[in-house]
Amino acid sequence: MDPINLLPYLPQAKWSPGPGDQGWHAMLCQVHKESQKCTRRKSLLKVRVMDFLTSTAILPLLFGCVGIFSVFKLLQRMRMKAYLRNAVVVITGATSGLGRECARVFYTVGAKLVLCGRNREALEELTKELASLATKVRPEVQTHKPYMVTFDLADPGAIVAATAEILQCFGHVDVLINNAGISYRGAIVDTTTDVDKKVMETNYFGPVALTKALLPSMIKRRQGHIVAISSIQGKISIPFRSAYAASKHATQAFFDCLRAEMEQYEIEVTVVSPGYIHTNLSLNAVIADGSTYGVMDKTTAQGRSPAEVARDVLAAVGKKKKDVILADLLPSLAIYLRTLAPGLFFRLMASRARKERKSKNS
Repeated sequence: MDPINLLPYLPQAKWSPGPGDQGWHAMLCQVHKESQKCTRRKSLLKVRVMDFLTSTAILPLLFGCVGIFSVFKLLQRMRMKAYLRNAVVVITGATSGLGRECARVFYTVGAKLVLCGRNREALEELTKELASLATKVRPEVQTHKPYMVTFDLADPGAIVAATAEILQCFGHVDVLINNAGISYRGAIVDTTTDVDKKVMETNYFGPVALTKALLPSMIKRRQGHIVAISSIQGKISIPFRSAYAASKHATQAFFDCLRAEMEQYEIEVTVVSPGYIHTNLSLNAVIADGSTYGVMDKTTAQGRSPAEVARDVLAAVGKKKKDVILADLLPSLAIYLRTLAPGLFFRLMASRARKERKSKNS
């Protein structure tokens, strides 16, 4: 055994023993025996720990905890399905992207859908698609033929008539999913206020008007669930997205207030803030002069699948969650960075603006 490794076991003394000192060999033998005893004690301790963990007292406790957790998750899923089965669910922006996928997942759990959008033909196509899913739904789940309501959220006058038509479908609304929206790309100095208003009208004023129109019936029944599909940009702002970020910040603030005010009526409010989703949102975005962007951004192309996000929305509604962030690690961390280290966050955003401006000019 190497003497250096045995130094911790040497007796404390004012002198340092060496190979030439008398009794060195005997001391090494003694230390070697002590090290073997220490090793045996450690091995015995490990054995005793394993015996304790596998004893008849611990195993039932572990299995019991796993069983309780499994039962809890099962009851949670059953409650979610019961909450949404036969529930009247209104989805705006249902003709494409996340709205279309939300229609699919809510339909398969037995919800009664009212599909809203601007394009009647696209709504009819979606209705046929959902009908083809009926054979794939579990036998115990009863599906319902969806209703269609065609209107433009950006048209305040159309919302009043649309609300009356929505309520005529099933007589009431259990869940309203405010999903319709439009994105924006452009520099603030180049963007007209008409473009800002257009984005705000679709992303903020439209959902707010529809929510306010449907609220009285929910309050009367003391039952309802309002869902706002916001964005991670409703919590942080990034360069060249000013109109979009402003509309989503306003959305977050409004529905946070609504949640507090509706608590007395037992009406749930859920705000969902996804990160990038692989949809046509960037293709249909408006730019500074009001024309269509028409480009699939790299970040959007690499975004999450809308079907995956739709399942998360379904779970959030079923579990009656208040505020849900569906983003990757970095955007999620940026939310906390904005609060805890705002100076660093602002420098990072300024750097991003410089890089994006440079890439556009090159």
